[in-house]
Amino acid sequence: MSLSNESHPEEFILLGFANHPWLELPLFVILLIIYPMAMMGNIVIIVVSKVDPRLHSPMYFFLTNLSFLDMCYTTSIVPQMLFNLGTTKKTISYTGCIIQLYVFHIMGGTECLLLAIMSFDRYVAICRPLHYSLIMNQRLCILLVSIMWVTGVIFAFSEATLTLQLPLCGINTLDHLLCEIPVLIKTACGEKKVNELALSVVCIFILAVPLCLILASYASIGRAVVKMKSSEGRKKAFGTCSSHLIVVSLFYGPAISMYIQPPSSITRDQPKFMALFYAVVTPTLNPFIYTLRNKDVKGALGKLLKSVFKFK
Repeated sequence: MSLSNESHPEEFILLGFANHPWLELPLFVILLIIYPMAMMGNIVIIVVSKVDPRLHSPMYFFLTNLSFLDMCYTTSIVPQMLFNLGTTKKTISYTGCIIQLYVFHIMGGTECLLLAIMSFDRYVAICRPLHYSLIMNQRLCILLVSIMWVTGVIFAFSEATLTLQLPLCGINTLDHLLCEIPVLIKTACGEKKVNELALSVVCIFILAVPLCLILASYASIGRAVVKMKSSEGRKKAFGTCSSHLIVVSLFYGPAISMYIQPPSSITRDQPKFMALFYAVVTPTLNPFIYTLRNKDVKGALGKLLKSVFKFK
């Protein structure tokens, strides 16, 4: 371990996959390919949702927020990963680590809440179709998104700030690809039970409660879909809901396995693979999941491309 006599180190050494050096080049190439794909895919979703009047609905308003979140989420870690994987210098400054810690967890916590809001939107659309416009009005949508962002910021600032109070005892080596709360707690010295308990409590509200709301929404949606007499209606409901369920599974699965269990019980390589999955793979797949499984988005995208090429 590298040591420092300061209250906090000037920089952290990110070990990454130092125990599997053969992974670094393939991972660098993969990230170099999928990062632009993730950015481009999410930008397309935002542009199409704004340009096409048919997509000016609550569902696509929330989807636009999801795309923006995914772009910020991925950008908070991938450029640093590419730098560390592409050079022999595997470090991040202490200030850079703090910024990454806050941004990464703001985006992650906010996305948990957004996925719950999106499931509520689908619940109202399918189970209360006649009241959908009345319930999911513009004012409520903006209010829900505002509460979502404020809650995400409060979660990140409270938990990250509490984590940064832990003594590092001169240790400036993190066995990870980025600065993440569970890994910092595990690396710190001294008494950590309060931090582990606080993280578990916060994660119950930011992960478990939204997930329960999502499951409850889809249980009601499932009952409503079964009762539908129109096969076309069932097919359309299944199409829009299945996209969201795939995204929920991709995001919540790794996040729960990472944050619900005590940091002290996390294995060495688990945080690295989990972070790559829910912060890189999921944001890259989301635009394709929503585009390929949604006729409205595909139609709007085709219309946009035709107008662009026609203009040229």
